[in-house]
Amino acid sequence: KEKGNRVIGVGTTSCRTLETIASKHGGRVEAEEGWTNIFIYPGYTFTLIDALLTNFHLPQSTLVMLVSALAGKENIINAYEEAIGKEYRFFSFGDAMFID
Repeated sequence: KEKGNRVIGVGTTSCRTLETIASKHGGRVEAEEGWTNIFIYPGYTFTLIDALLTNFHLPQSTLVMLVSALAGKENIINAYEEAIGKEYRFFSFGDAMFID
């Protein structure tokens, strides 16, 4: 990110992990171990993540809130409506989406 490159999370767990670490270190990623209790929901200002590769999550879940924080609620609703219309598979072994 310091060199002007984008940071793309692969999965919501890596997104939460990177955001936790970056928020502790002024936007930088440093090696550490520990726990996170970060809750990402609409209105959250992302410190590090610019985009996310993730699957289609259960409706009304905290993970839908996370992806809505990044893409906007209306964009996620539209994506889910299209996915349903095209019979995409949902949840852990389903289809994925790239949120930019």
